[in-house]
Amino acid sequence: MTSLAFAIRSALLTAEPRAKVSATRQLVRNWRKGLLSWDFEVEMPDKPAWPERPELLTPNKMPKRGKGGSERGRIALWHSLAHIEFVAIDLALDMAGRFGEDMGRKFVEDFLSVAADEAMHFALLARKLESLGSFYGALPAHAGLWEAAYETRHDVRARLAIVPMVLEARGLDVTPSTLQRVKSQGDANGAKMLQRILDDEIRHVAIGTKHFSDSAQKSGESAPKLWQSLVEKHFRGRIKPPFNDSARQAAGLSLDYYGGIAS
Repeated sequence: MTSLAFAIRSALLTAEPRAKVSATRQLVRNWRKGLLSWDFEVEMPDKPAWPERPELLTPNKMPKRGKGGSERGRIALWHSLAHIEFVAIDLALDMAGRFGEDMGRKFVEDFLSVAADEAMHFALLARKLESLGSFYGALPAHAGLWEAAYETRHDVRARLAIVPMVLEARGLDVTPSTLQRVKSQGDANGAKMLQRILDDEIRHVAIGTKHFSDSAQKSGESAPKLWQSLVEKHFRGRIKPPFNDSARQAAGLSLDYYGGIAS
């Protein structure tokens, strides 16, 4: 029987986007059917395999998207979102594979579920790009999305604090305005897609927050204070408004967490 860790590692080391989506979906199906053994005999790679395209650039070298209503601007928006979701597949897989043995089956089930969602999101966004006459890889993309995962590879609580509770939570803040812009362009299909992604991301942040809070509780620590200390240590950016307080609250990420360190 194939081990869970081997299957996760194999998906992480699948570079071609459609193949990574397929490998992730098959992995999750096999896990749910009981076809993978609870073994972690192989380590996760420090970096997943990615395709040659898109070209990955530092933020200061990323080209401007152009006006949001132009064809170029629309393609750039959907390409950026597709890249975020593509990397998010690997973030969720790595979370399950790297920390699952210590954190337990519920943790693994939760983050494999997240990985399946991210794979579905990416597939939707890739098809959206194709409907616009483009494709994933046609434009440069942000190079820094994996940095937080690499820097927190030895500490599950730091990983939970930064990836779901900072980076994904930021998606809760910015997606509603993007959704409204897409609606104003008359793109009902795109708006429906973004609403689905937003709803799923609330659940993803909730999963990360719950596991973080449970870990803090087990060690007798204040979850908000622990989160703040880990963010100050491991996050290079700023926690800044505007915040989607209602979505964050729905995800269990109350103002107690981010209110004291927002700038």
